[in-house]
Amino acid sequence: MFKKQNGITLVALVVTIIVLIILAGVTLMIALDNDGIISKTKEGAQEYKDAQTNENAQLEKVNEYLHNNTNF
Repeated sequence: MFKKQNGITLVALVVTIIVLIILAGVTLMIALDNDGIISKTKEGAQEYKDAQTNENAQLEKVNEYLHNNTNF
């Protein structure tokens, strides 16, 4: 009489959507939090710029020393 129907039930669909919403919320919290990925990336970029400036200053001192103490 009745055919067995295959497919996704409404309950399974709702549970899947709820799980995806929770995962999206956790992902956004990890990325945008004060100690998240984006803020750590900005801190790392600033540290890199500071290290680059420091290295350039040291190289300039070495260059000046070599220029003053060589016979070229």
